[in-house]
Amino acid sequence: MRKILILAFIACCFSSSSQTEDLPFSSVYLLDMERVDSTILFKNPRYLTGFNPTGYNNQPSFISNTELLLTVQMPNEGQTDIYLLDLEKKTKLRMTKTPESEYSPKSIPGNLYFSVVRVEMDEERSQRIWQYPLDRGNKGRAVFRYLRGAGYYHWLDRFTVAVFNVAATNYLSIADTRDESSRHLAPNVGRCFQSSPNGRLVFVHKITDNNWMVKAMNKSTLQVQEIIKALPNVEDFVILPDGVILMGKGSRLYKFHPLQDKGWEEIADLKTMGISAITRMAVSGDGKLAIVNGG
Repeated sequence: MRKILILAFIACCFSSSSQTEDLPFSSVYLLDMERVDSTILFKNPRYLTGFNPTGYNNQPSFISNTELLLTVQMPNEGQTDIYLLDLEKKTKLRMTKTPESEYSPKSIPGNLYFSVVRVEMDEERSQRIWQYPLDRGNKGRAVFRYLRGAGYYHWLDRFTVAVFNVAATNYLSIADTRDESSRHLAPNVGRCFQSSPNGRLVFVHKITDNNWMVKAMNKSTLQVQEIIKALPNVEDFVILPDGVILMGKGSRLYKFHPLQDKGWEEIADLKTMGISAITRMAVSGDGKLAIVNGG
């Protein structure tokens, strides 16, 4: 595949540990992606976090093609809260405002609620998954009463959640909301979980310090398959609707398709946009890519 062309630039633009309030500066950008033959075009780049230019803006998650959830910490606030950006109306809405910090917002299948990891105020600073109504009709509730080590997570379906479990040596756990059961499946996983087009759970397994492997797990049989070795020291990635895996390192984006490619291929360098430290990413159903710079 030829290198991605970058069009229409607009000027301005946790590793494996528990969430912390000592947070780095980070910003979020949005790009449109368009397929033209064997090329992907990046168009209409936008800087989304001008409302918080010196704060923490991270963990983007689309709940529709035009709505994006973010974790935000303003410089004058000790806690993080969840904001909803309307990309069409160019407005923002604060979705949580609690003494506790909330992280990792995601839409719950069914699209009436969103979930977060909430760092509670008890002595242990418990990290539990909470849910809130998108219409902000109530103050939310804990999804699990007893699962208190959630670092990061990913909804596999309406009832089943993959959890990065910091209370169990950064294990990948599968938890069920119906009976609160959980199973520890793999140690030393990365913080990023994604679903492949065929419904498998994709994650990074940190086998050794120098051997991080992208793997896919069948959620029904729990059978695991190796996909490709991750880029050095990179645990964040996103999967496009056609199965392409994107990873970023520094200012550069790389892609790998399990059925078409033999290795990672560099497809873009975003340094001209002011992006020098690609971390988390999110993709919408209509081909928009949100990229976090820093954090």
